[in-house]
Amino acid sequence: YDRLCFFVVCGAPSIYLDYARSKLNPNIDVAAQNCYKVAKGAFTGEISPAMIKDCGVKWVILGHSERRHVFGESDELIGQKVAHALENGLGVIACIGEKLDEREAGITEKVVFSQTKFIADNVKDWSKVVLAYEPVWAIGTGKTASPQQAQEVHDKLRQWLKTNVSEAVANSIRIIYGGSVTGGTCKELASQKDVDGFLVGGASLKPEFIDIINAKA
Repeated sequence: YDRLCFFVVCGAPSIYLDYARSKLNPNIDVAAQNCYKVAKGAFTGEISPAMIKDCGVKWVILGHSERRHVFGESDELIGQKVAHALENGLGVIACIGEKLDEREAGITEKVVFSQTKFIADNVKDWSKVVLAYEPVWAIGTGKTASPQQAQEVHDKLRQWLKTNVSEAVANSIRIIYGGSVTGGTCKELASQKDVDGFLVGGASLKPEFIDIINAKA
């Protein structure tokens, strides 16, 4: 799944994974929205990569801002989840992003680089990883990072990967943007050099989702 590969993944709640996989066209992949860091044990309410794969699902979203800021997941825990998911054959959509006070304090790069390092330290095969930049202040608020703001962070992330992982990974990894993406904002965002796609929330339930899917076409 390199930057030039076109694909759509539906991130469904865990109880609907099997249903989503059975109803969607085989050309559309399905992702769980979370999983735990170990295979089995006394972890009531959690799901494992093995359970996800039992539903025929190949992807999992990890480190989403709501997991971080509503449920208190640390960078360390998210890194452990990434490692376990990849070891068990799932593709990972790993999320990073700064809060409004962090952007206003001028520490966006510091925050996203730190989050990315905890992910990178737990990745051996980057071909199964998509990085999703989602500025927390733009999620569900109606505010969208400007195309220039998104491009700036995506470019800095690619430079960080080049320095800290490898040039090959930096050039090939898909970095997608999430944060109030709509049919009205997607085209200009998609035109940015380092924006390789989108992590879409509410707009994925509307007809305009087709426009978002085709924004890079």
